[in-house]
Amino acid sequence: MTDYVVAPPPIAAVPVEGGGLFPVRRIFCVGRNYAAHAREMGADPDREPPFFFAKPADAILTGGRDLPYPPQTESLHFEVELVAAIGAGGAGIAVENALDHVWGYAAGIDMTRRDLQDVAKQMRRPWDLSKGFDHSAPIGTLVPASRIGHPSSGAIELSVDGTMRQSSDLTHMIWSVAETIAHLSASVRLEPGDLIFTGTPEGVGAVSRGQQMEGRIDGVGTVTARMLA
Repeated sequence: MTDYVVAPPPIAAVPVEGGGLFPVRRIFCVGRNYAAHAREMGADPDREPPFFFAKPADAILTGGRDLPYPPQTESLHFEVELVAAIGAGGAGIAVENALDHVWGYAAGIDMTRRDLQDVAKQMRRPWDLSKGFDHSAPIGTLVPASRIGHPSSGAIELSVDGTMRQSSDLTHMIWSVAETIAHLSASVRLEPGDLIFTGTPEGVGAVSRGQQMEGRIDGVGTVTARMLA
């Protein structure tokens, strides 16, 4: 038996529809994967290959739990996303085989401290603290791909206090899930337990203390989180 000098951290996990838990190893996120969102962020989607950033595994927030408003920001933004859960590892995965590595899907929200991100961009510094803070990855229940297939079309939406703020379709993704996996696995080996947040459509914006967010993806499910007042 290994003698740890401090207690090992608990395993982060996402509930699975029908029962069970999906253990989370790492969280990767794709930046600017919808053309309209890329443009609203001041980028040109026609020139840009996919790029990635990461969140820690324990950033997930499950079960629709309350989300504490994070420190060091006054501009906390929501970004609803389709999340792919990796069930079979691999490196250098070909596009045509990529979906064989996906265990299931969920709706998620990439929370962003936008003011910190803007400063980091201006100073050409990493985004880590604007993206990878505590509770920055609310996620709904995972649904097995064996049940729903691999969604490539359907509404992706987010409302705040019942008012629609983001509304698009998965068909508007620049890079498909399979292409995203192929690009990412060319740089790092993917393993079971990895989550990939596949990008957000246009309409991102700030959420205030006390407000309720609900994201929805057709055929996949919902994700909810309420900002603590």
